[in-house]
Amino acid sequence: MIRNRVIVSGQVQGVFFRDACRQVAQEHGVTGWVRNLADGTVEAVFEGPPAAVAQLLRWSHHGPESAVVDGVSQHEEEPEGFTAFEIYSTPW
Repeated sequence: MIRNRVIVSGQVQGVFFRDACRQVAQEHGVTGWVRNLADGTVEAVFEGPPAAVAQLLRWSHHGPESAVVDGVSQHEEEPEGFTAFEIYSTPW
């Protein structure tokens, strides 16, 4: 089990990025969460088997069809043991 946190930049809000991310995560058995940030980026945490998390990391570099991804930063973290993949509401 591994965990990666990503920040995705570009035209990634208002294009169903979060919902598509949730769907892809569920298809691959990845848990964690995704949310919009105030600066226009999307942040996500992926937990699961290394091959499944790698699929989500690859997907993050293009996102759904209507997204335009300019960049993805990622780093590994200690897994927390999530049991589902959630879309977090924006705090603003």
